[in-house]
Amino acid sequence: MRYVEIAIPEGRRGAVLGVLDDAGINYVMSDETSGARYSSVVRFPVPTNAVEPVLDDLAQVDLEDAHVVVVNAETVVSEAFDEVRDQYSASGAGGARTSRQVLRTKADEFTPALSIYLVMLLISAVVATAGLLADSPAVVVGSMVIAPLLGPALAASVGIVTGDDALRRGGFRYQVLGVSVVVLASIGLATLARLAGLEPAGVDIVLVAELEERVSPNLFSVLVALGAGVAGILSLTRGFSEAIVGVMIAAALIPPAAAVGITTAWGMNGAALGALILVTVNLLSINLAALVTLWVAGYRPQGLFEVSPTRRATMRYIGVFGVGLLVLAVPLAGLTLNDFQTTELEATAQDEVERILDDPQYNEVTNDDVTVVLDDDYPARSVERVIVVVKGFDPGPDPELSDRIYVAIREKTDASFLVEVQYVVAEERGETDEERIVRTAGADG
Repeated sequence: MRYVEIAIPEGRRGAVLGVLDDAGINYVMSDETSGARYSSVVRFPVPTNAVEPVLDDLAQVDLEDAHVVVVNAETVVSEAFDEVRDQYSASGAGGARTSRQVLRTKADEFTPALSIYLVMLLISAVVATAGLLADSPAVVVGSMVIAPLLGPALAASVGIVTGDDALRRGGFRYQVLGVSVVVLASIGLATLARLAGLEPAGVDIVLVAELEERVSPNLFSVLVALGAGVAGILSLTRGFSEAIVGVMIAAALIPPAAAVGITTAWGMNGAALGALILVTVNLLSINLAALVTLWVAGYRPQGLFEVSPTRRATMRYIGVFGVGLLVLAVPLAGLTLNDFQTTELEATAQDEVERILDDPQYNEVTNDDVTVVLDDDYPARSVERVIVVVKGFDPGPDPELSDRIYVAIREKTDASFLVEVQYVVAEERGETDEERIVRTAGADG
C-alpha cells in the first residue's frame, strides 16, 4: 500500500479532484497556506498497483508543477479503500508491481555518491585480486558482497524505459567507470605482487583455479549475467532482496574485471582478452536482460501502435545490446565447443585405455588415471597432450602397450597432440599399496 500527497498548483484543484472521484478514491483535502504557488494539498491511500495508473491519469490534467510524495503505508482501515483495492485487483492493473515513478526513485537511490562508489569499488578490487591470486573462493565472494553495482547496473535500463535521460546516462557512466576502476586497481596490485615474487601457480599464473575459469569463458557464463539482470529488475519491481541480487550482479563483473588486471600485469595478453570478453558479454547481458524484463513487465507505452521516444529508445537499445551480445557470443560458442571436445576426448581416452587393459595379457596392470592437458594459448586453448597412468606391481615400461594406447586414442581424433603413458609401481605391504612413478614412455603425434 502507498500513501500519496499532492500539492496542487493554483487553478488545478478541480481537475485533480475529478480524477480522484472518477477513480473512486477517498481523499483528504486541506488548504495550502505557506504562500507558495500551491492552492491546496490532497492526501489519499492507494493500493501499490494503483499508484501508476492514478498518477498517469493525473498527468493528463497538466500537473507538471505539482509536488507529489509517495510513501509506504503500513495499514489502512477503510471500507472505501477496500473497494478501491478490489477494483484495481480485478482490473489487472499490473499486479503488485512498483509504479514507474517509484521505480525511478528506487533505481536512483541504489546508486551511491560517486566518492563512496569509487572507494567501495577500490576495496572490492583489492579483495577480488587477493582472492584470485590466493585461489580463495571465500575471499572472492567477499569482494562481490561489498561491490555497490546493483544501482548502476539497473539505472540505465530504468532510465531508458521511463525516459529519464539523466538516470540513463548516469547508469551507463557508473558501469563503465566501475569496471575500469576494478581493472586498473587490479593491474596495480597484481604488478606489486609479481614484483614481490608472489606467484602461487609458478610461471603460469592462470593455473590458479579461481582465475582459470575467468580467462577461458564459455556460453554458460552468459547465463549468470542474464539471470542477474532479470533478478535485479524483479528486486526493484517486486520487492525481492536487493542485497542478494547485488551479489549476483557483482559475481558477473568483479572477478572477471580483476582477472583482466591480473593477466595484464603478468603480460598474458591472450588470457586478458578472454577475461575482457567475459566482462563485456556480462555487461551487455545484464543490461539486455534488465531492459527486456522491464518491457515484459509492462514498463512501456501501453498503446499497441503508439510510437513515442521512450518506445523507440527502448527498442534501439535492445537492438544494440542484442547485436553486441550475438557478435561476442560467436567466440564464446567456439570456446564452449572446445570444452565439449576436450571432455569428449578425455572420456574416449578413458574408454580406450580400459578396453586395451581388459586384454588378458595386461591382467597385472590397471588404469589409474587419464588426463587431458591443454596448452597455454588463451583463451582458445588446444589439447597439448593426453597423460595415461597405468599401475601394477611390475608394469613396465611396455613399448607395445604404449603404442597400442597411442594408436587407439589417435584413431578417435584428427588433432595432433602427445600421448604420454606413465607407469606406476605399486608395492604391496600388508593390506595397503604404496605407489611411486618410476618411468615414463610416450608417443608423439
